[in-house]
Amino acid sequence: MNAVGLIFALIAALIHVYIFVLESVLFPRPSAHKTFGVAEADLPAVRPWAFNQGFYNLFLAVIAVVGVILHDPAGKALVGAACGSMLAAALVLLATNRRMLRAAAVQGLAPLIALVSLFF
Repeated sequence: MNAVGLIFALIAALIHVYIFVLESVLFPRPSAHKTFGVAEADLPAVRPWAFNQGFYNLFLAVIAVVGVILHDPAGKALVGAACGSMLAAALVLLATNRRMLRAAAVQGLAPLIALVSLFF
């Protein structure tokens, strides 16, 4: 695995840890749930979904980091699976809400660079 791919896989992991913190730890705070366009009145209904989604993002980050640490063919497969899932989620976000272009770019650009660097 090359250094550029490894670095961007780690950046993608850090971004997803940050998203985990926003969704699972800080979500009740207005600054956090407004980041996701959630109104205060909708917070009781959306909070459990956000909490769960945050853990998905954390687990993807952990898989990417483990892949980087392993630094072997199995590690490359883990990085590919984690970054591929991160990129796919960013594309789904963009496809379902064009106003989320910036969020999709933040979520998907580092995994895209990691994938291109590692596999092409």
